[in-house]
Amino acid sequence: MPVIIPHDLSLQRERGEEWARWLDGLPRLAADLLQEWRLTPSAPALHGSCSLVVPVIDADGVAAVLKMAFDGDDESLHEGLALQRWGGHGAVRLLRADPRRRALLLAWLPGPDLGDMWDVEACEVVGGLYESLHVPALPQLASVASYVGRWLRELDELGRDLPIPRRYVEQALSTGADLLADGGAASVVVHGDLHYANVLADATGEWVAIDPKPMSGDPHYEPAPMLWNRMEELSGPGASGSVRDGLRRRFHALVDAAGLDEARARDWVVVRMVLNAGWTVQDARAAGRGPTPEEQDWITRCIAITKAVQD
Repeated sequence: MPVIIPHDLSLQRERGEEWARWLDGLPRLAADLLQEWRLTPSAPALHGSCSLVVPVIDADGVAAVLKMAFDGDDESLHEGLALQRWGGHGAVRLLRADPRRRALLLAWLPGPDLGDMWDVEACEVVGGLYESLHVPALPQLASVASYVGRWLRELDELGRDLPIPRRYVEQALSTGADLLADGGAASVVVHGDLHYANVLADATGEWVAIDPKPMSGDPHYEPAPMLWNRMEELSGPGASGSVRDGLRRRFHALVDAAGLDEARARDWVVVRMVLNAGWTVQDARAAGRGPTPEEQDWITRCIAITKAVQD
């Protein structure tokens, strides 16, 4: 059965020649890997933002997942290396890898993810996973400092005319530089993108992480994605208290479950949220326009989180 590239993944072709080249070669790559690794597709292909994911059955009839990542995505370059280092403790088991072709064979996870769990309880689960994932750093991994240092320079180069309160931009630039300079936390393997949809139940019901963007660096870098995802629930009909209250509940649940330093974790949330807002401005400018209503909503969300964790 040939692998059909999902329509939404095909739309990434609009992002440039690198994407078009990868998408053009993806059907052949998938076919080659299926044949070489003696795999049979068991369901239609799925996708992430930078990857094709094919549920498969191996030669012994065991369910697994074949994942092929966009070769221009530097942040997931060492995903297989991190999964190998974790060895199935706190993360999905790696069964086979071809780093040159950015291909991974992963254990099948039946789910569910944390999307339907009470958000504070989900934060406690994720906070507990940090202990398993934050092992001593691997020398092959790029550092949090190398990424964030470049991102802060790009933020500074955007200038002063931004739809972001200037005090938050200045705070992120100053605080980010201090975090990178002080060496105040142990260097560990950082997942980088741990949120509700990136934690699934395995066959035993244990929660494990998927889709790392692995780096080496400060474990306090981690919490922000658990705040910006599922944020619409905090203002919906079932919300308890204000958006600010909900964000602070999540933040403290993560910090307490993980035993993180509250002030350092808060500083990293501020830096990451302002960087997120800055990237949105950067993307709009690259397209020769101002932020769309959806992009402005995202910038507003970033500002709300920045404010909530500090008030």
